[in-house]
Amino acid sequence: MTAGTELSNEGWVLDGKRLLTAVDLVIPVHNEEKDLEASVRRLDGYLRTLPIPATITIADNASTDATWEIAERLATEITRVRAIHLNEKGRGRALKAAWSTSRAEVVGYMDVDLSTDLRALPPLLAPLLSGHSDVAIGSRLARGSRIERGPKRDLLSKGYNLLLRGVLSAEFTDAQCGFKAVRRDVAEKLLPLVEDDSWFFDTELLVLASEAGLRIHEVPVDWVDDPDSRVDIAATVKEDLRGVARLLRGLVSGRIDLRGVAALNEAIVPGPKRGLPEQLMRFAAVGAMSTLAYVVLYSLLRVTVDAQIANLVSLLVTAVANTAANRRLTFGITVRQGAVRHHVAGLLAFGLGLALTSGSLALLHLAAPMPARPTELVVLVVANAAATLVRFVILRMVMAAPRSAMVA
Repeated sequence: MTAGTELSNEGWVLDGKRLLTAVDLVIPVHNEEKDLEASVRRLDGYLRTLPIPATITIADNASTDATWEIAERLATEITRVRAIHLNEKGRGRALKAAWSTSRAEVVGYMDVDLSTDLRALPPLLAPLLSGHSDVAIGSRLARGSRIERGPKRDLLSKGYNLLLRGVLSAEFTDAQCGFKAVRRDVAEKLLPLVEDDSWFFDTELLVLASEAGLRIHEVPVDWVDDPDSRVDIAATVKEDLRGVARLLRGLVSGRIDLRGVAALNEAIVPGPKRGLPEQLMRFAAVGAMSTLAYVVLYSLLRVTVDAQIANLVSLLVTAVANTAANRRLTFGITVRQGAVRHHVAGLLAFGLGLALTSGSLALLHLAAPMPARPTELVVLVVANAAATLVRFVILRMVMAAPRSAMVA
């Protein structure tokens, strides 16, 4: 605590002036009578070394052991601790309840086992308290992190985050590390949009924040796996996959309205307005580079695989890069906002392009079972030109739409 600062039952007081709590750290628990007290006292001891007014909220969600009795006692014995009780299970449900009733400038949470080294807490909170970032997360997969965990859980975690990057264009590296914080004004806008009340809560919160263009700060963490973890991995994986599919449908269909969240970020400004002639010139330049990359990649792959597989891989790789390049260079979109919808449109154009090029290859091989390699390339380049025109029309409809429509 800073000099002249004390914590009363009604909040923080600095030199006689009442302040809102700067940070509220939530520990969601369910049947954690074994670890709860030691972890809360350890966290309280660490917070005493920081010049930040902070409280600890124990969010007990439907415990059936002595967890709630311990939480009530700790709230009585330690001034900075408060406790809330919910009658239903769910980590997301507990965090929604705790964050929604908090008066702190920044709300966060950590797992009760304190697997993440607490020394990562100051760099997690600093960009939020300064106003530089909107959301901050601890990452076990960022460069500089050090983790101790079994190979199975490590592989699942990396695979899950790769899935998020591929399907939802996620730019953060670790969705599920139990060490996150968010500005309260941002949480107030995001929480009503987050549908999941369980383990997918973290992912949904981050994807929505990212898609709205908010600033997500990542902190490499030192993390030690809890060998006594009671998470049902198989059930969690199924739940997460359903959540990814639901979230993708909501973002693509426009059912999830992110305009209120996006309005919080003053850094979101419209890109430069470009007319159709300039867009066509830029699109053609990006297309030429993509076609060149496609030809090179196809030629390399064709040495070891058949024509259809070489075409599929080459077209998929260049399609993703093409969409990213056109967002910035052709349509002047320099913010994260709307990326999921744009990449889905790019994949739709990819599918149409694949149909055109694969169909052209099939017709060529039907007419000439053993065509020369240059003939294959000529047919593919012509088919790609037609696919490029389709891509431009699709991307222009999506990316050149008014910004409000992008987040509708």
